[in-house]
Amino acid sequence: MSSIEHDLSSIDFESMLGGPLTAVVNAQAQAAISSVNFIKSVGFKLPRVTQAPDAQSVGEPIYVTFHYPKEISPYQPAVEGRPAKDGKPEIVPSPSIPAVYETQQLSVPILTMLPIPFIRIEETTIDFNAKINSIEYKKTDSSIEADSSLEAGTGWLWGSAKLKVSASYKKSTSSGSNVDRTYSLAVHMKAVQDEMPAGIEKILSILENNITSQPVKKF
Repeated sequence: MSSIEHDLSSIDFESMLGGPLTAVVNAQAQAAISSVNFIKSVGFKLPRVTQAPDAQSVGEPIYVTFHYPKEISPYQPAVEGRPAKDGKPEIVPSPSIPAVYETQQLSVPILTMLPIPFIRIEETTIDFNAKINSIEYKKTDSSIEADSSLEAGTGWLWGSAKLKVSASYKKSTSSGSNVDRTYSLAVHMKAVQDEMPAGIEKILSILENNITSQPVKKF
């Protein structure tokens, strides 16, 4: 097995790929819990603490209440009188009649006025890139050293000479490998607004039916 294959086989793909997927599942669970907390904290009043430990506390929906003028009778313009003439009937003059308004009080559940967040992770893409560069090298250095000397004298009739030569051979070899490893992991997630659950649609339908409009009592 080559070094590159050994490096790839030693990577823990189960943890590397399973970790982001586990994080996606946990993120989806946290998004669901956030939606529940949003509905409870924004749409309902905090329940009172009951004395009985087994008693269940019931929350009440929060209403937005405001006053608005409601038209009871519309404005009627003035009518000019006209005597009967040429077979046309007489028109009795009448003054203008202003419109009549009544102050109404409207109560609307706040949950029906706000967008409820339901975030769903639609798509998750995991990109893993492994770049391994392996270079093997072998280097050989060789050198030859030579040393020579020549000596001459007249100790003999015909003279004398002395020659000295020395040589040495040196060789060194080195080998090794360089490995460059680069890993990158990218996680792409696409989140969208999910459809409203059937239970929430039913609750909102009930709350919409409880929208009331009534005259303000005058004291």
